[in-house]
Amino acid sequence: MKTTLYGSALSLYTGRARSYLIKAGIDYRETIPNTPYFAKNVLPKAGGRQSIPTVELTDGTVIRDGAAIIDHFENASQNGFSPTSPKQRILSLLFDVIGAEGLLRPAMHYRWNFAEENLKYLEFHFEAMMPDRPDRKEKGVAAANRMRSAAIGFGVVPSTMELVETLYVELMEKLNNHFSEYPYLLGGKPCIGDFGIMAPLYGHLGRDPAPLALMQRKAIRLFRWVERMNRPDADMGEFASTEENYLTGDQVPDQLIEVLKHIAIDFVPETRAAAQCINAWLDEQTDLAPNTQVVRGVGNCEFEIRGTNISALAQPYRFYLLKRVQDEFAGLDAVAQADVQSLLSACNMSELLNLKINREIGRHNNLEVWM
Repeated sequence: MKTTLYGSALSLYTGRARSYLIKAGIDYRETIPNTPYFAKNVLPKAGGRQSIPTVELTDGTVIRDGAAIIDHFENASQNGFSPTSPKQRILSLLFDVIGAEGLLRPAMHYRWNFAEENLKYLEFHFEAMMPDRPDRKEKGVAAANRMRSAAIGFGVVPSTMELVETLYVELMEKLNNHFSEYPYLLGGKPCIGDFGIMAPLYGHLGRDPAPLALMQRKAIRLFRWVERMNRPDADMGEFASTEENYLTGDQVPDQLIEVLKHIAIDFVPETRAAAQCINAWLDEQTDLAPNTQVVRGVGNCEFEIRGTNISALAQPYRFYLLKRVQDEFAGLDAVAQADVQSLLSACNMSELLNLKINREIGRHNNLEVWM
């Protein structure tokens, strides 16, 4: 029996887990979670939450959520895709947060606001995710409409669309520059951060017709990285002299610092505003019992980017992932902390080390819960 990945070709977060399974050489099969078997045997073990990706291991163990899936296999392989040097390790974890939480606006915008290019493609995929019943098409349309509405919650509205597009095109240019010199973020081998940013850069932006055409036209080296991340081998023929290892001496390429400086324009103000919003919400929750499931959002946070006001869902999960960065930093010795601080300052991201919410998030029964 193989490990089963429950996901969808359309799914942003499935793209993260799938890429990891491919690169790690895990023998798996992928299927859509729309069967009676899934409902009876997998869903109860996944905390009753039908989200993707979810995996069922050969012994029947079920793991829900991409971060938990990767954690499981990393632990089993002695952290095969986790750099060991301080700066690279911090950046790997930081890119994982950015991929899961920081690029949702362009991912949602380029999927849902380009109907002429994407509509038939999306209709096909959403219908395919529904159980095979006479109302399959109607159910697919309803699911698509729910996701289209969710795009607004991430701050994609007419007044922000020009900014979203400008920031994304600039990001593609900077990522393209980096992948012109290196096959992966930190050298000749993917790290956890590569899998993190694979989620939006493949699941939506490197596969949906409109953004795919844009990426192929404006950032071919970035597109090659997307292809590379879905292949079991290193697939770096353009880099004939590159070894399948991380850069030596805890190096961080200048091009990667430029990528992070650009991401900071949007990511840091949103994280700051989200922390304030979530903490205000937590102050009001006088009866929030331990092991209460963490919901996707707890209100909207407001922030400004380049003179444009944005209102977006304040998502606690961002801080569940960000705490991994903060905990890793806290465990470093003083010299390593100083090196990391200097690096993050150069990226305009040092503030992230101190942006925290007032209650920790853990996992119980395959769900993210308040501790």
